[in-house]
Amino acid sequence: MTENEADSTADFPAASGKPAGKIRAGRNRTITLTDAERQKFAARLVRPEPGSARLDESRIIGRTINADLLDVLPLLPDAFADLIIIDPPYNITKDFNGEIFSARSGREYDDFLEQWFPLVCKKLKADGSLYLCGDWKCTAALQRVMERELAVLNRITWQREKGRGAKSNWKNCMEDIWFGVKNPRDYHFDVDAVKQKRRVIAPYKIDGKPKDWQRTDDGNFRLTYPSNFWDDISVPFWSMPENTDHPTQKPEKLYAKLILASSAPGDVVFDPFLGSGTASVVAKKLGRLWCGIERDEEYCLLAEKRLETAETDRTIQGYSGGVFYERNTPAPKSAGEKMRRPSASENDGQV
Repeated sequence: MTENEADSTADFPAASGKPAGKIRAGRNRTITLTDAERQKFAARLVRPEPGSARLDESRIIGRTINADLLDVLPLLPDAFADLIIIDPPYNITKDFNGEIFSARSGREYDDFLEQWFPLVCKKLKADGSLYLCGDWKCTAALQRVMERELAVLNRITWQREKGRGAKSNWKNCMEDIWFGVKNPRDYHFDVDAVKQKRRVIAPYKIDGKPKDWQRTDDGNFRLTYPSNFWDDISVPFWSMPENTDHPTQKPEKLYAKLILASSAPGDVVFDPFLGSGTASVVAKKLGRLWCGIERDEEYCLLAEKRLETAETDRTIQGYSGGVFYERNTPAPKSAGEKMRRPSASENDGQV
């Protein structure tokens, strides 16, 4: 399920307006907007008109672009992004703030991807990387479209905690992320930045000393190399401060792994289906630059509010001290923590 709404007016009817106000529990931390905030954040959006002059990097870096993807892509400079993360509408019927993306035949979904994917790839630098999200139903189409434009290096599968049960089929609780690069001989990948900290169940020793693990005041842990199967991700829900009303929001921890592995501090992260802003927010928290395109104004405003919050709050749930923790494992509270800490540049996060 995608965090983002569609890119073409042909695929959507006119929006039906803002959703009705919801009554929320007192402990509900879902991000909302007041009328005053809507006015404030709307002034920060870039809203190019179709046929406008091309936008140089000074007008798009660190900005949220409120526009239709196909209208604005020709206005953006080519080869400006070091990393692109794409979470398009999957081939399922979904309501995005009153606009419906409808499920379609496999061939029609292929055509939908071909409308914009080759154009997005032109925005990637020669040594850049791209991640493309999907589910079981559309993953074959994603592989096909990526193989025509990039060198495919891997497919990540991640497990969602949430998922509706099924009586006559297997419960769907897995999603894919395809990993491709412009040049398989020249691209950035920092494996040390995405190691996972796992609790050691059987603390094996040699000559009385820990083998490949460390003893801390919070327990015994091992730093492990990341695989292409991730089971440590929690989907945002009402008690998490990153949660919004976007129906298919991606977790900040998920995107933190992609951004830390495939970009360096100061690099540009581009998301052409920004949704409620996760890619931009995580890029900012990790000291990268960002640019995002989103058609729905309400989602753009939520993204801007989250970016403002990231000025003072750089926390990412499940990531602390430069390492990723297993799901439902709290970060250590002891002052004697010895694992790698983020560098100053990683914590900088400013444009």
